[in-house]
Amino acid sequence: MLVLIGLAVVSVSVFVGFAIEGGPLLLLVQPVELMIIAGTAVGTLLIGAPGRMRARVIHVFKLAFKDTIPKKKDYLDGLKLQYELFMMARRQGVLALESHAIEPLQSDLFKKYPAIIDDDTYRVFLAEALQHMANGVSADDLESLLDAELDTFSACGLLANGLVQKLADALPALGIIAAVLGVIVTMSHMDAPPAVIGHHIGAALVGTFLGILVSYGVVAPMVTTAELQEAHHRRFMEMIKASVIASLRGAAPAIAVEFGRKMIYADERPSFQELDAALQSLKGG
Repeated sequence: MLVLIGLAVVSVSVFVGFAIEGGPLLLLVQPVELMIIAGTAVGTLLIGAPGRMRARVIHVFKLAFKDTIPKKKDYLDGLKLQYELFMMARRQGVLALESHAIEPLQSDLFKKYPAIIDDDTYRVFLAEALQHMANGVSADDLESLLDAELDTFSACGLLANGLVQKLADALPALGIIAAVLGVIVTMSHMDAPPAVIGHHIGAALVGTFLGILVSYGVVAPMVTTAELQEAHHRRFMEMIKASVIASLRGAAPAIAVEFGRKMIYADERPSFQELDAALQSLKGG
C-alpha cells in the first residue's frame, strides 16, 4: 500500500508541479515515446536475464508491492515455536523432532504459528535445521550449513536486485534514445511553422523526462524496498539459526530462544519481559 501511495505522491508532485508552472499536461502524453522506452527495457531484460533470472526479476517487482517485513508478533511466533520444539527435544530426545521436521505442514506445533508455517522460506529453513539436529549433526557443522544457506539466500536476491538496478540505471539512456528518435522526426519537419517544430521537440524531450522519472522515481525505489525486505527475511532466518545452534550446544530452551531474540533489530525486537510472558503462557498452557 505504501508503495502505491509513494508512486501517487511522485506522480502528483511531478505532473501537478508541471501544470502549475503552466506546462500543457497533454504534451506529456506521448504513447510512442513510452512504447519505445518500455519495449526496449523489456527487451534488454529478456537479453540479460537467462534461465531462472526472469522469474527472479518478476519476484523483485512483486515483492516491491508487498510489505513482507516481519513484525514483532511474527518474531514472537518464531521464538515460541522454537521454544516448544526445544522443550520437546529436551523431554523426549531430539528424535522427537523428526516428524515435525519431515512434514512441518502436518505438524500441530507448526500450525499454531502462521508466521512460520505460511512462509515457505522460514518453514523450510527451520524444518531442515531440525532434521539435521535429529540426524546428529554437530553444532559447528550445522552452523556452517545454515551459514551457507543464508549466504545463498542473499546471493540469489543480490543477482535479481542487481539486474533490476541495472535496468533502472539504463532507463535514462533509453529515454535519450526515444528523444533522439523524436529529434530525427523533428528534423524531417523543418519546413513546418515554429509552433509545429516546437511541439515535436517538446514531444521528443518527453522521452528523456520519462526515462529519468521511471528510473529514479519508480524502478530504483522498488529495488530498494525489495532489498530491505530481503534483508529483514535474512534477519528472521538468522534468529532461527542462533536459537537452533544455541539449543544444539546445550543451552536451555529459554536461553536458546534468547540467543535468537538478540538477533532481531532493536526497534522490532520483543522485549525480554514480552518474551518471558509469552513463554510463561506456554508453560501455563
